[in-house]
Amino acid sequence: MIRKMIGAVAVGAFLLALTGCSTASGTGSAGAAKAPGDIVVGFAQVGAESGWRTANTKDIQDAFAASGMQLKFSDAQQKQENQIKAIRSYITQGVDVIAFSPVVETGWDAVLKEAKDAGIPVVLTDRAVDSKDDSLYVSFLGSDFIKEGQKAGQWVVDEYKNQTDPVKIIQLEGTTGAAPAIDRAEGFADVIKADPKFQIVASQTGDFTRAGGKQVTEALLKSNPDATLIFAHNDDMGLGAIEAVEAAGKVPGKDIKIVTIDAVKDGMKALSDGKINFIVECSPLLGKQLVDIVKKVVAGESVEKRILTEETTFTQEQATAALPTRQY
Repeated sequence: MIRKMIGAVAVGAFLLALTGCSTASGTGSAGAAKAPGDIVVGFAQVGAESGWRTANTKDIQDAFAASGMQLKFSDAQQKQENQIKAIRSYITQGVDVIAFSPVVETGWDAVLKEAKDAGIPVVLTDRAVDSKDDSLYVSFLGSDFIKEGQKAGQWVVDEYKNQTDPVKIIQLEGTTGAAPAIDRAEGFADVIKADPKFQIVASQTGDFTRAGGKQVTEALLKSNPDATLIFAHNDDMGLGAIEAVEAAGKVPGKDIKIVTIDAVKDGMKALSDGKINFIVECSPLLGKQLVDIVKKVVAGESVEKRILTEETTFTQEQATAALPTRQY
């Protein structure tokens, strides 16, 4: 009888141990509290296509280093297949959270479902995905790109409110299929469409790069020599456009006005110098907010599905005042 009782106690203890292991497994489950040093996050970055992206990468890496959490980082070099490969690698490694900034909006459902099936939460940063199933990610941290385009459009409307002649606009688009390119174009067009004098005479992708902005502007100015405004989806393309405008013998900021989005230091310097006329801010400093989201997700706390970053706009005078303390 004593042996049977001892055996029963041993079996019970063994089952309790199993139950304890089961409870501790899985991100955010009961009893799963982890020290920062035990939390592993996989981050799949778009690439290093612009000054904005470089600042974004540095801020995220610095924020995670300060938090004590482990960050696994990959650079997709602006290729979706590279990001998908990186995400699948993170799933195989069993990281606690996956975060990434999608190269393009579409084509993510399969790999995100793989992460969901593996019990790994996904956080989108900077850019959204176009998916009908929003359960595939826990949160999206980033800017409102449509609003950014609207702010740029509103400056144009205000700047030319007393002009009756046509305003011929060249648009430098971001990477084809990327959320900021789609949304910024939509927001801008939505604001200027009420006045027929605003005409987008040419619109082409410069892939968010300075070289792309220069090359596309050179070609478009040849076919549209009477264009008087350039709207660039980011500062880097706008900086490339400045070179093309100058090469064409015109004065950027005067003969051809330039509106951009981002507000990185090089763009702000060009705005301060009068070569760019207006910049809508898109902050790359998402690291601290991303760290906070990861902490909550791992602890099993709820997070908001959509988290916006706080941003402003800059005129020449405002850029001059902000430059001395600009972080990026």
